[in-house]
Parts: sequence; structure tokens; C-alpha cells
Amino acid sequence: MFVSFAIIAAILATVAGSGIYATRTMSEIASAHVDRGIAGTAALGRLVSALREHRIIIFSRLTSEGPQQKQTYDERLAQNETVIAQAVADYEPLAGEFSPQLQQLEQRIDELHGVNARIFTAIDSQGGAAALPLVKGEGREASTAALDATQELIDLQGQRANTNDAAGNAFASTAFTVLVLFSLAGLAVLFGIWKLIGRTVAMPLAEVSRATTTLAEGGQAQVPHRDRQDELGEVAQAVELFRVAAVQRAEIDARAAAEQQVVTSSLSDSLTALKAGDLTADIHAEFPPAYVELRTNFNEALASLRELIGSVIESAATIRTGSGEIAQASEDLARRTEANAASLEETSAALAQIDERIGATAKAAIQTVKRADSAISTVSGGRGVADEAVQAMTRVSESAKGINDVIEGVDKIAFQTRVLAMNAAVEAGRAGDAGRGFAVVADLVSALAMRAEEEAGRARDQLTATQDDIGAAVQMVQKVDGALADIAEGVAEVHTLLGGMATDNEAQATAISQIASAVGSMDQATQQNASMVEETSAAALSLSGEVNALSERASQFDVGAAQGGSRKMTALPASPGARREQAKLAAALTARPALAVANGRAANEDWTSF
Repeated sequence: MFVSFAIIAAILATVAGSGIYATRTMSEIASAHVDRGIAGTAALGRLVSALREHRIIIFSRLTSEGPQQKQTYDERLAQNETVIAQAVADYEPLAGEFSPQLQQLEQRIDELHGVNARIFTAIDSQGGAAALPLVKGEGREASTAALDATQELIDLQGQRANTNDAAGNAFASTAFTVLVLFSLAGLAVLFGIWKLIGRTVAMPLAEVSRATTTLAEGGQAQVPHRDRQDELGEVAQAVELFRVAAVQRAEIDARAAAEQQVVTSSLSDSLTALKAGDLTADIHAEFPPAYVELRTNFNEALASLRELIGSVIESAATIRTGSGEIAQASEDLARRTEANAASLEETSAALAQIDERIGATAKAAIQTVKRADSAISTVSGGRGVADEAVQAMTRVSESAKGINDVIEGVDKIAFQTRVLAMNAAVEAGRAGDAGRGFAVVADLVSALAMRAEEEAGRARDQLTATQDDIGAAVQMVQKVDGALADIAEGVAEVHTLLGGMATDNEAQATAISQIASAVGSMDQATQQNASMVEETSAAALSLSGEVNALSERASQFDVGAAQGGSRKMTALPASPGARREQAKLAAALTARPALAVANGRAANEDWTSF
């Protein structure tokens, strides 16, 4: 086996060495091609471009006009010569066997520079026309010679690249052939080793594997190749030990199976009885020493379960009694709470009506006060008008007194006129016929004076009557002013009384509103209490149902006489009061689902607030 792997390692090392050598050689050829071929050709290409540009610059310098153009072309020529020198310097380390041709190229370039110097001297001294033959003659020949020398090097570079390419291809073909031969030899050796391993290792290992499988499945088989001194022999000996141990384990398993049969049979009987509800089915059979603790634990667990079920039966009876009492108390409390809620609801409605009526009365009193204020303002205005009327009548009475004086004056004037007329008539009588006309006039004047006296008398009588009427009117207006004063005083008293009534009504309305709010809070609290009572009753009914179910389940077990007699227990039916409470609870939950969340606080209340 070791020799086989050594041969494989030698073949792999040979193939790897050949590959490394071929790769290194091809890398050197490629590096030489890149470094000397491509880089050299690039440098020569730059040199050709620079030489061609050099000729163009010379012709441009020949035809230039003015010092500025000459300076520009001189600078371009200097840059071009720098590029030529750099290209030659770049190619020099890559020339190799082409060094003689490179030296010849450098001579041609030096000759070109010399011709250029003579051309510039001729241009500067004699002008462009004198230097033109030199440019077309020696200048063109020197430039063409430099370009030909450069092209020769480019051709030589191409020939060298072709030669290196052919050498690389030949080496690659040889390396591929050697690699294929070594690979075929390695495959042949691997095939031989595979056949050898199959005959010496794989087939014996398969035989040992089949024997191991048979033993693992519980069968009997002889383990082959135990006499071999290699790793396969060690594996066969280990399998033999496994076979012997399996035989011993089979004997032990048979004894254990018999013991387990006894244990499982006893456990099955006790568990069957336990399944039927018999908690007195202890295990009394003798168990093997390894299973004695199991029997003890089972009996102790059964005793604990028996005691637990007995305690559950007793607790269920106690809880059932308590839940019945809670349900009955909840029923009574629910009835009282519902009655209180109904009374509070009626009280709240009555208070709301009273509040509305008192509010309406307060509004009416406020309106009446406003009307009284308006009446007071009206009476005050009437008294002012009456005062103005009295003052006006007083002024009229004073004016009438003045008119009376005027009438007396007119009466006096009429008397005097009548006296004068009488005197005139006397004088006319004395005059005789000459005074007849004057006597007639005197009679007329006397008649007018008498009429004036009569009219003055009637005016005096009328003025007297008017003064009497004005006096009576003044007295009546004064009586009206007194009546208005009495009315104003009465209205003021009414205003005061109505203001007090309005204040009292507002106070009563505020008190009634507070009472209504308190009654509303009491109603909400009562509704919450009713909801909590209903929930408590429902919980008691649910607890009673659960206790009955628990009792029915517990009654299925037989705890024996060890607990004071058989504790069989049957579920008792719910009391009539509980059934009524359950029906009432269902109706209440259907009719008033919002009671439990009244005023947003029921979710946080408990029996302390109740």
C-alpha cells in the first residue's frame, strides 16, 4: 500500500515539476517578447513619428516670417530633438544583438543634426531661398537615411518577434506532449493500484462489513480475516469482540425481558384499575431488586393521588355550599339595588322637571324685572312731561295776566275816546250848522268806543274763564304727577321684590341642579353596583357549575375506606333562586349591556367601593 502511494506521489511530482518548468520557460519567452519586442517596437515607432515631424518643422522654419514664428519653430525643433533622443535612449537597453544597427542609426541622426545646423546658419545669414537647395538636397537625404535606418530596426524587431514566437510554440508543443505522456503513465499506474487495492482491501473489507451487518441484525456469522496483521485484521478482531459481546447481551436481555414482563404486567393491572377510577389498586407483587423503587414510587404516588382526590371532593362540597349562599345573597342584593336604581331614576326625573320649572320661573322673573325697569323709565318720562306741562300752563297764566292788563288799557283808551267824542259832539252843537259833520264823526267815534269797551269786556270775561281753566288744568296735571310718583314708587317696590325673587330662583335652580347631579351620580353608582352584583351572581353561578362538574369528575374515583369511607359525590341541582337569578342575569345583560361601563369607572372598581 505504501509503495502504491509512493509511486502515485512520484508521478504527481514529475507532472508538477514538468508543469512548473514549462510555465517558467513560457513566462520567460513572453517576458522577453513584451520587454524587448513590444517595448522596442513602440520606441522605434515614436522615433519614426519624431523624424517625420522633424522634416515638417524644418520646412516650416524655412518658410517662417517674423521673429515670433522663428522662435516658435525653434522651440518645437528643440522639443522634437528631445523626443528623438529619448526614443533612442529607450530603445538602447532593448537592442541586444541589434546594437550595430542602433549605432548606425545614431550616426544618421547626428548627420541630420549637422545638416540642420548648416541649414539654420544659411537661413539666418542668406535667407530661406538660399537654404532651400540645402534642405531639398542634403537635408532630405539625411532625413531619409535616418528613417531607413529606423525602419530597418523595426523590420529586425519583427523578425526577432517571429523567431521568439516560433520557439515558444515549439516549446509549448513539447511540454504538452511530455505532460500528456506523464498523465497517461499516471493513469495506468492508478488503474493498477486500484485493482490491487480492490483485491487486497476492498473485497476483504466488504466481507467484514457483511458479517458486521448480520451480527447487528441479530444473526450469527463468522468474522473473516481475523488472522491478518494489518489494519483490516484489527477491524476483524474488533468485530469478533462485538459478536461475543452481542451473544452475552442477548442472554442479559432475555433475563431482563422476563423481569420486565413481571413489572409491566403488574403495572398494567394497576393502571387498568386506575383508569376505571379505582385509586386503591396498589401493587403488591414482588418486583426484581432493580424495580422495587418503581413499585414504591407508584404506590406512594397512588396514595397521594387518593388523598388529593378526597380533599378535592371535600373542597368541592364546601365551595358549592358557599357559591349557593353567594348566589342567594347576590339575588337579594340585586333586587334591592334595582329598586334603589328605579327610585333614584324617578327622583332624578322629578328633580329635572323641578329644575326646568324653576329655570323657567327665573327667566320669567328676569323678564318681569326688565319690564318693571321699562315701566319705571316710562313713569319717569311721564312725570317729566307733566312738569313741563305745568311749567307751560304757568307761563300761559302769566301771559294771560299781561293780556288782562292790555285789555284794561284798551278799555281805558275806549272810555277816554268816548269822552272825547262826547266833548266833540258838544263842541259841534255849539258850532251849529258848521259843526254838523264833525258831530256825525263824533257820534261814530263814540259808537266805536262803546263797541271797543264791550269787546274789551268780553275779552276780559273770556280771559278770566281761560285763566280758570288753566288753573284747573294745572291742578289736574299736578294730580297726574302725584299719581305717576305713586306709580313709580310702587313699580320700584315691585322691581325690588322681583329682583329678590329672581335671585332666590337662581339660587334654588343652582341647588336643584346640584341635587340632580348628585342624584345622577348616585343613580350611576347604583347602576354600577347592580352591574357588579349581576357579575358576582354570574360568577357564583359559573362557580357553582364548575363545582358541580368537578364533583361529577371526582365522583368517578374510588378513594376507598382509608379516607373515612367511600367519598362518592354527586352534583346537586341549582336552587330555584339561583335559576331565577340566572334568568334575570341573562335578561339584564341583554337589555342593559352598558351598565358595566357607566361613567367610565366600572372597570377599575372593586368590592371596596361597593
